[in-house]
Amino acid sequence: TRDERHVTRGRANSLRLALSGQLGPDALESKELYDTLALCVSCKGCKRECPTGVDMAAMKAEFLYQHHRRRPRPLRDQLIARLPRYAPIAARLAPLLNLRDRIPGLAALSERLLGFAARRSLPQWRRDFFRATELPPPAANATKDVVLFADTFNTYFEPENLRAALRVLTAAGYTVHAATPADGSRPLCCGRTFVATGMLDEARAEARRTLDALAPFVARGVPIVGLEPSCLLGLRDEFRTLVPGAASAALAAAALTFEEFLVREHSAGRLTLPLRRSRHARALVHGHCHQKAFGVMPAVIAALKLVPELQVSTIASSCCGMAGAFGYQAEHVDVSLKMAEADLLPAVRAAAPDTVIVADGTSCRHQIHDGAARTAVHVARVLADAL
Repeated sequence: TRDERHVTRGRANSLRLALSGQLGPDALESKELYDTLALCVSCKGCKRECPTGVDMAAMKAEFLYQHHRRRPRPLRDQLIARLPRYAPIAARLAPLLNLRDRIPGLAALSERLLGFAARRSLPQWRRDFFRATELPPPAANATKDVVLFADTFNTYFEPENLRAALRVLTAAGYTVHAATPADGSRPLCCGRTFVATGMLDEARAEARRTLDALAPFVARGVPIVGLEPSCLLGLRDEFRTLVPGAASAALAAAALTFEEFLVREHSAGRLTLPLRRSRHARALVHGHCHQKAFGVMPAVIAALKLVPELQVSTIASSCCGMAGAFGYQAEHVDVSLKMAEADLLPAVRAAAPDTVIVADGTSCRHQIHDGAARTAVHVARVLADAL
């Protein structure tokens, strides 16, 4: 936007002035400050790149929490935040809910009533969602264990990614355990959607449920592995802020992205994965913002290079512009696409047909599909295809 208030420095200065009272007594509840923070996509780039390590994503979440204590929360925010809680029911109604993008006029109606951009297709609910019962029973002589943390997005929108990860881990000789609540209630959640909308009490409740469910595995030293970067890395980051203490610190140490786990096991000589040449000659990788912020991109590249003769290169891009729900919002769709057009989409369009486009983030894949008409896949699917 070329506007000072839309860079991290501008946002941080605005918050500082508001907190110190220099913008008036009601600055923290003002529309002006709300608008100043609106274009923060919570990429966490500042956490890694800012010399002072400022975490604007955390500040925005806290601001939204305080802001909506006295102001009504929009219905759209409620729908986004509570998605993990109603997802099990919504998935069973997939044919009905997916009509939004199939019947003319419904997309425009959803924009007018809820603020979801009509120009955007929404993620498609799947009736064949991933279930914990799909995991094979443990072998009698099993010695290698891992927990597969099935996030909401891959479970209900792209279950083929979790099934691919399960195939890879099983082929490598690991006994895969499900991350499920002990009382058999609704599936676990990283709380990402609640954090993004500033519903921090609900996010804290989800964190506690997840910590309780995973504690027995963490105590045994079993790695917790996930596919969606923002969800898995939330276990390493936001959980320690939401529920500080020994339990969240132990989980943070045990939580690994799918690629980090495979590369660690390979480096230790424990990975036996029968891979053949890929049907693709090249892989072009777009890194998720949180993968970059937490320094896990080298593991993504190393995991892909386990496939014999696969040439791997990365796109020198920043945020894809979708940023969770940001790019679905009618007031942000133009900025979202402009961000994607800066680097990501031109590189994808220029890629040869035999190049597989790789993106671990579910929103990144959606942006690539919408903006470049190419299908991007998770690393797990590339490895599964090469088994």
